[in-house]
Amino acid sequence: MSKATISKKQADEFKTICSVEDFKVSVRNHLVRSLAHNPAAATPTDWWIAVSLTVRDQILERSSETMVEHFEQNVRRVYYLSLEYLMGRLLENNLISTGLMGVAKEALQELDEDLDGLLKEGPDMGLGNGGLGRLAACFMDSLSTLDYPAVGYGIHYEFGLFRQEFVNGEQVEKPDAWRRFGNPWEIVRPEYAVKVNLYGKVETQFDDMGQGRPVWHDTRSIVGVPWDIPVAGYGCTTVNFLRLWESRASRDFDLKVFNEGGYVEAVQEKAESESVSKVLYPNDETEAGKELRLVQQYFFVACSLSDIIRRHRRSENNWDNFSSKVAIQLNDTHPAVAIAELMRLLLDEDGLEWKEAWGICQKTFSYTNHTLLPEALERWSVPLFEKVLPRHLQIIFEINERFLNNEVEAKWPGDSDKKRALSVIEEGRPRMIRMAHLALLGSHKVNGVAAMHTDLLKSYLFPDFAELYPNRFINMTNGVTPRRWLKVCNPDLAQLIDQTIGADWPKDLDRLRELEESLDDESFCKKFAWIKRQNKERLAVLIEERCGIQVSPDAIFDVQIKRLHEYKRQHLNLLYILTLYRRLLREPDLDIVPRVFIFGAKAAPGYVLAKEIIHAINAVADKVNNDERIKGKLKIAFIPNYGVTIAEKIIPAADVSEQISTAGKEASGTGNMKLALNGALTLGTLDGANVEILEEVGDDNIFIFGLKEKEVEQLWKDGYSSYDYYWGNEELRGAIDWLSSDYFTGNSNDFSSIRHSLLDGGDPYLVLADFAAYVKAQGEVDVAYRDQKTWVKKAILNTARMGKFSSDRTIKQYAENIWDLSPVHVS
Repeated sequence: MSKATISKKQADEFKTICSVEDFKVSVRNHLVRSLAHNPAAATPTDWWIAVSLTVRDQILERSSETMVEHFEQNVRRVYYLSLEYLMGRLLENNLISTGLMGVAKEALQELDEDLDGLLKEGPDMGLGNGGLGRLAACFMDSLSTLDYPAVGYGIHYEFGLFRQEFVNGEQVEKPDAWRRFGNPWEIVRPEYAVKVNLYGKVETQFDDMGQGRPVWHDTRSIVGVPWDIPVAGYGCTTVNFLRLWESRASRDFDLKVFNEGGYVEAVQEKAESESVSKVLYPNDETEAGKELRLVQQYFFVACSLSDIIRRHRRSENNWDNFSSKVAIQLNDTHPAVAIAELMRLLLDEDGLEWKEAWGICQKTFSYTNHTLLPEALERWSVPLFEKVLPRHLQIIFEINERFLNNEVEAKWPGDSDKKRALSVIEEGRPRMIRMAHLALLGSHKVNGVAAMHTDLLKSYLFPDFAELYPNRFINMTNGVTPRRWLKVCNPDLAQLIDQTIGADWPKDLDRLRELEESLDDESFCKKFAWIKRQNKERLAVLIEERCGIQVSPDAIFDVQIKRLHEYKRQHLNLLYILTLYRRLLREPDLDIVPRVFIFGAKAAPGYVLAKEIIHAINAVADKVNNDERIKGKLKIAFIPNYGVTIAEKIIPAADVSEQISTAGKEASGTGNMKLALNGALTLGTLDGANVEILEEVGDDNIFIFGLKEKEVEQLWKDGYSSYDYYWGNEELRGAIDWLSSDYFTGNSNDFSSIRHSLLDGGDPYLVLADFAAYVKAQGEVDVAYRDQKTWVKKAILNTARMGKFSSDRTIKQYAENIWDLSPVHVS
């Protein structure tokens, strides 16, 4: 596999000061001095760590220069608060960003080591799950590349989400021990540890003048220890960093209890404290799980705010210009409790008046919404909040009371229904705190992540807030970094683009439009097609290794890779597969282009129906892949433990990109952008960013099907009955009945929840309503793929017209329209 090149101009911009000889010396030194290994006895993992530490040394030099420059200029920074960062592996990305790829390759050749092999070493960092975390990682890349001062904050998970295995086709969750052997990219910063208080009670204390103030005491404390991961910009010298908080006990253990024989009790506090950063998204099916999630979220924002304020106070001793130097972006509602925490710090710790404190909060915070599903908007019960964060609950009640009595009452006098709809507190048993409402009130800007999504935020999810604050809502269509999602993951295509339009496109993705000039160049089209073929062959090898099945690169590689959720409708895809399978059994010589359906997805441990869909896909795959009657025309590969590294293999090989969510449910999607950027044609509904992809690539280069958002709304109003579609479509009925039989597992009850959801459960995501249109669109894909010359041109146009979907464009818009942030070039 070739490695993408950079231009001479870019090489100069990188200002690489590390020669091949310097690189070799550094690698040897790290093997001996950091790892205590003789090079002759070093394992591939040892070499990977030594090379990573060598690259890290170069990055940290730049990081030091960046921090000095930022401090001397007293810059305004953005602080990005996200519970997830799906970083993937970092060595290759960092080699390309720093301009050291060629140096490293030559140095390792001289050391008789293979760089390509070392790039496959090391696990994905277990810091995220899906699109939310991958978006945060793309944004950190773009912030550094564009020279914006920034710090990302999150949690240093010991085990991440989970490592997914399939046992008899069912998902089984195992610990993702990604840090078992350490990680060469992270640096622990114990000098910046933060103490965080929890639980306790609030009492009013009076001073000599009779003035009362609330005091939070009798608390339990844990300590947050930061780990930093430097994020190097591409083609520049700016290095920002990601700061992740690990929870530790404020006391290691009780020696007295230990000496008295209470060995377990002596370390109980330590174990409980350290559980906070153990895993991403603890299962919240239990009350203990809910409590751990709330503690986890508060822990991370309390640590982050303390760190932000510490940094601010290095140059400022008051709050006068805090909001002019600090911009905090809340990535979804997980960090929304930061609003209550900053208010607590301003009111209780520094004694500010309410009006001034609230003004600082609103000028500082902005909030990104990532969901249109009301049930996915985070809510906490008042009793739980009172137990864990009693002072914060008081502050939230006061925020809500002032809002309802002042702003809502002024806009809609005497309208109790409006107050009920807009209240941060949802009445019921128990009462619930609506964290999205808190985020909306405490922020000066609220953004959606695609044009359609933002429109629906204003018209469907938060219409009253949009009426009250018409200028607060703004759209920021998501984007992906072209460095990782083309230059790193598809180096052959990146090299072809370099040769065709020049090598500076990774920092100016709009330049890909110039590829359209080569559309009638037969040589270029053949090279593009050859690269796709090579990528498919490599993926076929991976599928055989991971799934134990052989697939042909001649087939259409039809890809659906995303978090497993009903609204993303993997089960719609499954129903089509069953339909195709039934057709082939009835007519083995049916003239279709062979198809490989490729899945990658994890289901939340407590999401029973999602896990059943995974089981169903694997059960059908087991029958299909071993059925000689269909002559290999249909294959299914569900690759386990989907993550960034696996995505980097699947995306360049995809022919078809399945983006088939129910219209009006997907906020944006970024997998659709990555796949199209690498020459896959989208098969999708008019949902999320698909709408804008259609606008960019044109009707002829995408397959759109299904109900539009307004039609979905009208169908529900008219009274949707999934049974009407079930009885009205023989192929659909046959597929559902077959899945519900004992044919695939020997137990007809194994997939009864899927059947119930689709029929008696009312089909909440309109799978049956869109089935016929989906089948028709799949037929159009089959017809189009037969004309390979035209298909290749469509694929080229998808790549060429993805310039809008660079995360660089998104970050520039955030900087200009939300953060008021300027780039700071590090000399």
